[in-house]
Amino acid sequence: MHVPDGFIDAPTSAVTGVVAAGAIAVSLRGARRELDERTAPLAGLVAAFIFAVQMLNFPVAAGTSGHLLGGALAAILVGPYTGVLCVSVVLLMQGILFADGGLTALGVNITDMAIVTTVVSYAVFRGLLAVLPRGRRSVTVASFVAALVSVPAAAVAFTLIYAVGGTTDVALGKVATAMIGVHVLIGIGEAAITALTVGAVVAVRPDLVHGARGLRQELKLRVHGELVDAPAAAAPAAARTSRRTLWITGLVTSLVLAGFVSFYASANPDGLEKVAHDHGIDRKTEDHASADSPLADYGVKDVSDARLSGGLAGVIGVGVTVVAGSAIFWAVRRRRTQDVSPTGTEI
Repeated sequence: MHVPDGFIDAPTSAVTGVVAAGAIAVSLRGARRELDERTAPLAGLVAAFIFAVQMLNFPVAAGTSGHLLGGALAAILVGPYTGVLCVSVVLLMQGILFADGGLTALGVNITDMAIVTTVVSYAVFRGLLAVLPRGRRSVTVASFVAALVSVPAAAVAFTLIYAVGGTTDVALGKVATAMIGVHVLIGIGEAAITALTVGAVVAVRPDLVHGARGLRQELKLRVHGELVDAPAAAAPAAARTSRRTLWITGLVTSLVLAGFVSFYASANPDGLEKVAHDHGIDRKTEDHASADSPLADYGVKDVSDARLSGGLAGVIGVGVTVVAGSAIFWAVRRRRTQDVSPTGTEI
C-alpha cells in the first residue's frame, strides 16, 4: 500500500507530514516507557523482519497481490509507540534506498501504514484480551483479529486522504469499494503472518511480548498465614541465552526471507497499485526522486542476474534496517535511563 508521489496533492501531503512528525515525536516519548534492556534489541529486529516480509507479496485475487503492513505485528510484540517507530523506520528505508513509496508521500504512508494500522490493531487487540480467557492462546487469537481489521482500516484511511487531496477525478465510492474489498482479502494474509509470528515468540519467550504482559499470575508465598508476593528471581543464564538465540534466529530468518524467498514472491501489483491502475488514480504519478538509487526497485544496480540482484538488495535492506532501527531504539532507551532519577522515578 505504498503511496507514490503524485497520488495526493502537495497541501494534503504536507498536512499528513505534520501529522506523521507529531505522531513520531509522541511515539519517541512513549517508547521510553515500553523499551528496556530486553526489548530494545527486539524492536530493531522487528523492524528488519517487517522489511523482509514486506518483500513477500502473496496472491489474493486474479491479478492482485498483497504484502504485510506490519503495524499490528509491531504493536503487539514491542508496544504501540515503538510499533509506530518500527514501521516508520521501514518506510523511510524503503523510500530513500529502494524508491518504494514517494518521498513527498512519506507523511501519507507513515500516517496510513504506521499510525492507523498500529492504533487500530492495538485497540482491537486490547479489547479482545479484556473479554477472552487469560492465556497464550488468547494472545494469538487477538493478534489474528487485530491484524485482520487493521488492513481494511488502512484502506479506509487512504480513501479519506484521497477524498481530501486526490489529484485525479475518480468517484469516491468506486475507490472506497475497490480499496476495502481487496484489502479485506489482504488482511487475511496479514492476520495469518501476524498470528503465526506472535504465537511463535509467545511460545518461547512470552516475557518479551509486550501484548502478553500481565497474563502470567504472580507467584505468591504464604508467610505467617498471609499471602505475599514472592521476590523476583534474577534472570537465569539460560533465559539470557534464549533471548540472544531468539534475536539471532529472527535475524537469520529475515535474511533468508529477503535474500532468497523473496525471489518467489508474486509479481502481480499489490492492492493499491491494482486499484489505482483500474480506476485511473495513477494518471498523475510522478517519477520517484530516488529512481536512480543503486537499490531502486529492490535490485542492485549493474548486477544482471535477477535472482542475485534481488537477493543482495534484500539482504542489504535487512542489514540497514536492523542497524538503523537498533540505533534509534537504543538511543531511546538510553534517554529513558537518563530521565530516571536516582530514586528510580522518572523525571
